[in-house]
Amino acid sequence: MKCPVCNLDEDRVLDTRIQKEGEVIRRRRECLKCKSRFTTIETLVLQYPFIIKKDGRRETFLPEKLLKGIQAACQKRPVSLSQMETTVEVISQWILSLGEKEIPAQLVGNKVMHELKNLDNVAYVRFASVYRTFKDVQEFVETLEESLPV
Repeated sequence: MKCPVCNLDEDRVLDTRIQKEGEVIRRRRECLKCKSRFTTIETLVLQYPFIIKKDGRRETFLPEKLLKGIQAACQKRPVSLSQMETTVEVISQWILSLGEKEIPAQLVGNKVMHELKNLDNVAYVRFASVYRTFKDVQEFVETLEESLPV
């Protein structure tokens, strides 16, 4: 790390603090030459895999995009933003835990449906109706009857 005053790249760390559940590390440093002090912030950079779409396109997994889809499914439902963000975090961690460079969109969609089913049945139905392509209404009804509790 270069000193912002004299550009020397030798310093010592005076203090380290971890913030945001271990995602951000804040360090207070002192230059060994000019003794000026400065603060650096380190963040964890996660490398998400590519999602392979039905048509073969590849897109980087974006938790923000997933959150928007879940918000749309949960619109006007008694589901808090915190619950939705937790769901996105669970799915994101699951995706990272797979350790793959590419993941089929269908696998991710099924995981989202599973998590939404545990969160809110109406949100699950909304997401499933958009995510899955049904031939007709009867196929949609049959799928719902199979998956929803009585």
